[in-house]
Amino acid sequence: MEITNVMEYEKIAKEKLPKMVYDYYASGAEDQWTLQENRNAFSRILFRPRILIDVSKIDVSTTVLGFNISMPIMVAPTAMQKMAHPDGSLTLSSWATCSVEEVASTGPGIRFFQLYVYKDRNVVRQLVKRAEEAGFKAIALTVDTPRLGRRESDIKNRFALPRGLTLKNFEGLDLGKIDKTNDSGLASYVAGQVDQSLSWKDIKWLQSITSLPILVKGVITAEDARIAVEYGAAGIIVSNHGARQLDYVPATIMALEEVVKAVEGRLPVFLDGGVRRGTDVFKALALGASGVFVGRPSLFSLAADGEAGVRKMLQMLRDEFELTMALSGCRSLREISRNHIKTDWDFPHYLPAKL
Repeated sequence: MEITNVMEYEKIAKEKLPKMVYDYYASGAEDQWTLQENRNAFSRILFRPRILIDVSKIDVSTTVLGFNISMPIMVAPTAMQKMAHPDGSLTLSSWATCSVEEVASTGPGIRFFQLYVYKDRNVVRQLVKRAEEAGFKAIALTVDTPRLGRRESDIKNRFALPRGLTLKNFEGLDLGKIDKTNDSGLASYVAGQVDQSLSWKDIKWLQSITSLPILVKGVITAEDARIAVEYGAAGIIVSNHGARQLDYVPATIMALEEVVKAVEGRLPVFLDGGVRRGTDVFKALALGASGVFVGRPSLFSLAADGEAGVRKMLQMLRDEFELTMALSGCRSLREISRNHIKTDWDFPHYLPAKL
């Protein structure tokens, strides 16, 4: 079957992966309302394309934290990619099944390290130091997981890491195994290891142990966005953890503009959650995002066809995004504006009354 859009990878991944692994990647928290809404919300944002603009040359390149990148679409940190494919690691999570050193050895690239803060701060120090030494360019601090959301399929499946896989970054620290328990092994692991006392002051502590810029991942309100600015965050990732933490929070695309307005241009704002089309990328940028991260599409394309699958998935998103720009009359990211879209919460565009 020829794959013509990113969503089609999920069906292939579902056929190839063991049920426990597919369910771990695909599911959300509780009723999974936010999981559906992360997608559905994009469909309620409509375009206001401009016409008769020379779009013979289109530039989709941009910068992130001062680094040049070829497009505003990046691979989100996702945990345990080796369950999807033996090659697996992309943007690195603390809970990856490849180590920071293994990922760094795969060649040049701008990589962020997603950090969970453990109760044992020496573990955190070691992880951050290793990420720095391996050439990672930023820390994405996950702030929405003091406890793990209730993911019912993981409970039903008694989720545990498959035989032969460990959390590579913790080997030698007795923290690398997620064993079978009476419910979700990951939930038990998080309850035992992750620091529930994590607070804003810990951003200052992180800044004291690393010179890497710190992105705060998991902000969905204006109030928290303003505090992130005060504490010197280098950027914000508007994220609801792939709808895997608190159900009935808004879709990230619905929360994005509130956060963008709150930071008033003082730091870049990124989005993850629900991005499956180039049109989604355009909508996020029109609402003020500096770029987007894709999570599940990376895992499903990796499961379907390894590295080639991930490359094709990213190329499809890039091609769709470039087409959306052309059909909207935008030649560069700078030209994408709020006026190019229409949302539920906009004031109606009244036509002037005839005299």
